[in-house]
Amino acid sequence: MGYTLEIEEKAPDFSLPATDGKIYCLKDFKEAHFLVVFFTCNHCPYVLGSDETTRATANKFLKQQIAFAAINSNSKNTHPEDSFDNMKKRMAEMKFPWVYLYDEAQKTARAYGALRTPHFFVFDQKRRLVYTGRGVDNPKDPGKGRCNDLDRTLEECVTGKPVSVPKTNPIGCTIKWEGKDSHWMPPEACDLV
Repeated sequence: MGYTLEIEEKAPDFSLPATDGKIYCLKDFKEAHFLVVFFTCNHCPYVLGSDETTRATANKFLKQQIAFAAINSNSKNTHPEDSFDNMKKRMAEMKFPWVYLYDEAQKTARAYGALRTPHFFVFDQKRRLVYTGRGVDNPKDPGKGRCNDLDRTLEECVTGKPVSVPKTNPIGCTIKWEGKDSHWMPPEACDLV
């Protein structure tokens, strides 16, 4: 078994606080036909560059009962701008169409095998993984990108087609692990494809 969840594996449950003051776990998304869990943060240039593309994709598919849950697992000690208070400020300013969860203990990032920010995981209604990887092929500058993998995956999902490319390598910054150098990755973590 690899570090990152494999296709067909079940979504690990979590219980995480969100910027809206609530605690969320998987059952809170039970009405969604598909669930997009993605690891993100406040400071990464790849996140900042692609947030509006992710917003457009979320807005396109929210009407089709696809839920989006963003998780920040970065250490606030490694990157103070990724603190929960700064997450609340960012959501108040940006008003993203997803819940923004804080994984301070970093257990959820480990359970999913998150490699980068951003890193997307798409689950079907039984919460089995159907896609993992990048959102777009050029997250720093999506205007120069050729491929929106997240949009394509969700389009295939809602039209009942098999996911044509279930794995891509996420492109972005490493998760900022507590007590580690900012570029450290768990030794068992590696590229997906």
